[in-house]
This record gives sequence, C-alpha cells and structure tokens, in this order.
Amino acid sequence: MTEYVLGIDTSAYTTSIALVDAKNNKIVADKRRVLSVPMGQKGLRQQDAVFQHLKNFHELYGEIKTDFKNIKTVAVSSRPRNIDGSYMPVFTVGQNYGKIIAKTLDCSYIEYSHQENHIAASLFREYKSIDDKILAIHMSGGTTEFLKVKKDIKGYSAEILGGTRDITFGQLIDRIGTLMEFQFPCGMYMEKYIENISSWTKIKTPAIRKAQYINLSGMENFYGNLYTTQKYSKQDIIFSLFNYVAHCILSIIEQIKQDYKYENLIIAGGVATNSIIRNLILNNLKNEYNIILPERENSSDNAVGTAFLPIIDRWYNEIKTY
Repeated sequence: MTEYVLGIDTSAYTTSIALVDAKNNKIVADKRRVLSVPMGQKGLRQQDAVFQHLKNFHELYGEIKTDFKNIKTVAVSSRPRNIDGSYMPVFTVGQNYGKIIAKTLDCSYIEYSHQENHIAASLFREYKSIDDKILAIHMSGGTTEFLKVKKDIKGYSAEILGGTRDITFGQLIDRIGTLMEFQFPCGMYMEKYIENISSWTKIKTPAIRKAQYINLSGMENFYGNLYTTQKYSKQDIIFSLFNYVAHCILSIIEQIKQDYKYENLIIAGGVATNSIIRNLILNNLKNEYNIILPERENSSDNAVGTAFLPIIDRWYNEIKTY
C-alpha cells in the first residue's frame, strides 16, 4: 500500500510543498516558489509575505498530481526553532493549511520547526547512521547559528554554540547586494555575476575576531564604503565578501571545536548554496570532518526535510516499516 507524507514549509521567502513516498524514501513531488520582493527593497514585511504564501500555496498544491488518499501524514514547519516561544507569522500559513488538509483527508498531523527541516533535508539519506556528534551551521537571510545537534524522540534538538550577534551572513550579503542594485535576495545574482571571472584583486579585510560569536555590521560599512568610493571593482568586492564570510565560518568552527567535539558537520541554509563559500569550507575541512553538504536545492528553503522528519522519527522509534 502506498503511503505518502506531505511536507509544508512557509518560510520568510519561500513557499514549499513536498510529497514523499514513506515506503521507499522517495521524493514524489517538490514544489517551491520564492516570494517576490520589489526591486530595491531589502526584504518583506511579514504581512506581505503571508499574503504571498496564501496565493502561492493553493497554486503549488494544485500542481501535485497524485491520489491524495495515499497521504497518511501531514508534516508542517510551524515555527523557526524547536524552542518554546519561537514564532513568526509566515509559518501560520503552512500550519493552518496543513491542519485543514489533514482534517479533510482524516490523516495524522505533526509539527516541527523550520530549523529541523534544514537538518533533516541534509540528513535524510544518512539519518540511519548519524544521530549525534553533529555541528550544524544554519545560514539564511535571518539566521546565522552554529548548532550542537542530536536526534530527539521527536525531530532534532539543537543548542546554539555560536553565530553572529548583530546582522547575519545573509543580511550582510543582501545589504551589499542591494547597494549594488542586485535583485533581493541577492546572493544568487551576485554569484552569477562573477561566475566567469578567473582573476581578482585581493582586498585586505579587517581581522576576524577569534570567538564563537562575532559582529558583522562593521563589515557592512567596510564593503559599502569600498563600493561607493569605487576603490575596487564590483566583482572584486563580491568575491572578497564571499571569501570573508567563508573565513568567518571557518574561524567560528575553530573556536567551537575547543569546547565541543563532533564528527559530522552540516552546512545548510540559503547562504550555503553559494559555491564559493561551500568550496572554501570543504577544501579546508574535508580531511577533518564528515562534511554534509546537501544538494544546493535542499540547502535553500524547502519542505523536503519536513516531509522526511516523520519517517526519520518512526525509524528511530524502532517501528522500521518505512
């Protein structure tokens, strides 16, 4: 008998729906739509994002061609993190749609966090062999967190060990990108802008603070001034910015490992789709850790991880029929 899990994630900038075959661990459908941000703006107000999710959801859901009676579980990302009080209005869209679908189909309904979704999207091919000794780096437009992760009875527990104190890596990239008049979110467009360039002018940057938590707002001013004074080309500034972010990540990892011993390193979130950042981290750490870099499409916001979480939970609770 076919058994599907429907995963739903309505994050700050992407509407995502995924359908997974729970018997065969196979992705049946993966529908996503990035929210539209007007040119020149650095983000969306929550009410505007909610409105777009409401429009996107029924359109994406209508694109899924299957017998919906085979859906046995609806899994939803209902909050940013797996802690009490974690809340963002955008997640209520997926939460409410998920409850309605589960009630209509008379199937089970379960909630996880957006952060657990990223962890599961990284681990869904390896979840049977990796359950602890994990350092997960979650880097998105609104988050830069270095997390001590382990499998819990339900989902994954995560303790923050490091990150940024003021703005995130994603915000730093987006703010410089919008200054350069790239479409928001800017990272993908900035990377594409320099993809065919092979030589660079090296830019000397301020030293990175050797700590588990760092500040980045000074670097926003630094790179902004470089651009407005036209001291360096746009491509040199972008390449330097991506390199700086990668070396910040490496520095924080170096500080964390003094207190927390881990074997597995997950790098996920929208910023982790950047090939320059990914390759620099991989080349520096590939001989030291088991580095888990999900496919670029599963580094960015998705519902695949949410759809796999009930399957992972069931396996760990030793009902191994999935």
